Amino acid sequence: MTGSSIIAEDEREGQQEILEQRSAAVIAGIETIDPDHVLHLASSTLKIVLSHFIDGPGARSGRRVFAMPREEEGVAIAAGLELAGARPVLIFQDNGIGNLLTALLTLCQPYHLPLLGIVSRRGGLGEYNSLIHTISERTEALLDAAGVRWFQLDARTPVDRWAAEIERAWAFARTTHRPVFVLVNLMGS
Repeated sequence: MTGSSIIAEDEREGQQEILEQRSAAVIAGIETIDPDHVLHLASSTLKIVLSHFIDGPGARSGRRVFAMPREEEGVAIAAGLELAGARPVLIFQDNGIGNLLTALLTLCQPYHLPLLGIVSRRGGLGEYNSLIHTISERTEALLDAAGVRWFQLDARTPVDRWAAEIERAWAFARTTHRPVFVLVNLMGS
């Protein structure tokens, strides 16, 4: 192996370790909330988190885990679950924010429904999909323009605080009777 290939391999291992640690923290935060419904959209970035709930320890009796057809349909389903007294959590990636705004702003916001969305970040340094950057770089601006409260978990927040921050976001959604999104950067910075 050359020096540059050793460095590249070390970097890949470091990125995988970051992904695993952050995914574990997100899982711990969601498990602390103990949702009875987990609605998700498939994502390679979220593979560890989703595996926990789909066919791992988080797939347990009394919890329904299912894929949303699209983000806006997931919002509508979760809104109905909230109205029925359930405890749903949405898990998807940020390039779907644009898809769900109409459902969020015409159903959840005006009817004061406290939804929690765990939203994985895409784009940025190291992103392999060139199409993702355009929408993902505007996630915060889209949510701000829509008046949707969001919190960011990335390298600025120690990973050992992530689970508690997710729990606080859940409580904030409940207290304010509004949708809240936690933007989680599982991949790096």
